[in-house]
Amino acid sequence: MSNGRKRTVLLGLAFLVLLVLSSVENTVFFSTLSGIFSNQFLAVGMLFIHNILVVSLILLGMTFYVNLVISGFFKREKYSHVVLDHPRTFALVFTIMIVFLSILRGSSLLGGINVEVLPLVLLISAPIGIVEGYGIYLTIEKTFSRSMSMRGLAYIYGIFFIAAVMEVGFINLLIWVTAG
Repeated sequence: MSNGRKRTVLLGLAFLVLLVLSSVENTVFFSTLSGIFSNQFLAVGMLFIHNILVVSLILLGMTFYVNLVISGFFKREKYSHVVLDHPRTFALVFTIMIVFLSILRGSSLLGGINVEVLPLVLLISAPIGIVEGYGIYLTIEKTFSRSMSMRGLAYIYGIFFIAAVMEVGFINLLIWVTAG
C-alpha cells in the first residue's frame, strides 16, 4: 500500500474514533449546558471548545474525503472529482445542511421540534448561524480546494470564538428579557 493510501486509511480511522468521542462529548455538553451560564467565561470557553471540536471533525472528515478521491479509491466512479472541481458550491450546500441540522438539534433540546415555533427559532438564531455558517463554509471550501493553512485555520477558529461570545451574550439577553 502506498503512503497516500496509508495516510487515507489512517485519516479514516482517526475520523471514526473522533466521531465516537464527539458523540460522548456532545452528550456531556448538552446535559451540562443549562448549568454553565452562571459563569460567563466558562460558558464562552465551553461553547468555543465545542465549536472547535465540531469544525475540526468537519475538517478531518472532509480531508479524509479529499484524500479518498485523490488517492484513487474511486477510480471507477464517473463523478468522483465533482466536489473537488466545484469546492464553493459544495461548501455552500454542506454548510446550509449542517447549520439547518444544528438548529433542528438545538430546538429539539427545548422539548421537541415545534413546527409553529421553528420560524421564530430560525430568526432568533440567524446572527449566530450566519457567523458559524461562515466559519463552516470557509473550513469546507478551503479543504475541498486544498488551500487550508495554519493561518487560515487560526482565522476560522477566531470566527468560532466570536460566535461563542455572541451566543453567550445572546442567551444572557434572552434570560434577562424572559426573567424581567
